[in-house]
Amino acid sequence: MDYTFEILGISPVLYFFNQQEIVTKTPPLGVEYLGTHKCTLDELLKSIETVPPKRGWDLEQLVDTVVDFWMNNADSIRYWKTRLNDAGSENLLVSRVADLKSLRAEFESLFGKNR
Repeated sequence: MDYTFEILGISPVLYFFNQQEIVTKTPPLGVEYLGTHKCTLDELLKSIETVPPKRGWDLEQLVDTVVDFWMNNADSIRYWKTRLNDAGSENLLVSRVADLKSLRAEFESLFGKNR
C-alpha cells in the first residue's frame, strides 16, 4: 500500500478536536487527520503511532513516508514551524496521512467523478 503525508495548516486545539468528533462519526476509509503541538519529526512520528493498528497499515512504510516528506520539504517545514510558533500554544499543527487509493477516491467523490 502507498501512503501520503501532508501538513495542512494550523488550527486552534478546540476546533481541531471538534472537527475530529465530526470526522469520527463518518470516518473516511483511509484518511487520518493528526494534530501536534510541535513541528518536529519526532512529534509527527509520535502522532502516527496509533494509526496503523486502527487501519491495518504498515507502520514501517508509514514512518518512511513521513520521514521522506520531512527530508524533501525543508521550506514547507520551516514555514509551518514559524506559523505554529506565531500562533501560540493554544494551536496545533494539522497534518493528514492517507493511503493513496482512499485519498484519490475521496477527492474524486468531492468532484463528482463517482456519480
